[in-house]
Amino acid sequence: MRMLLADQGQEWQEDVVTIDLWQKGELKKSCLFGQLPKFQDGDLTLYQSNAILRHLARTYGLYGKDQREAGLLDMVNDGVEDLRLKYAQLIYQNYENGKVAYVEALPGHLRPFETLLSQNRAGQAFIVGDKISFADYNLVELVRNHLVLAPGCLASCPLLAAYVERVSARPRLHTYLQSAAHRDRPINGNGKQ
Repeated sequence: MRMLLADQGQEWQEDVVTIDLWQKGELKKSCLFGQLPKFQDGDLTLYQSNAILRHLARTYGLYGKDQREAGLLDMVNDGVEDLRLKYAQLIYQNYENGKVAYVEALPGHLRPFETLLSQNRAGQAFIVGDKISFADYNLVELVRNHLVLAPGCLASCPLLAAYVERVSARPRLHTYLQSAAHRDRPINGNGKQ
């Protein structure tokens, strides 16, 4: 969400919730599904990361040029979320015992994105179509997290490596990625990466 907003030249206010505040329980009780993030856009309040991401995509025209592209973007984003779930299980449940096996399996998990890129202008465009989308931001953010976990994870995915570099170099996004607001933010809540 932050990458999308930054790249689209939008400003936002973020309220950081400390673990102490969250553990008091009152904020959690006020959240519709008992979890964050919570997004406020005028009188619209949204919970759930992907609902927020898709709302922003519709707001800023980042949901593909037609229904075909929108469907493909939904598919890609669901694939990103499948990988994010595996990543979260490693980080929060099995880091010490599972990291080696996870890193070994990672190229296979990244291969579908490499394949999709190869099918779209030989990897010279975005994940779907010729215009950046919400799925691009979500994929790039997750791959960048994986590059911290396993710096060589893109060795067998040259199109994906070039794509992450190309998207990350977009001027406003690059500025955000270099900012203290991004650099100083922990990747994961438990400090493992």
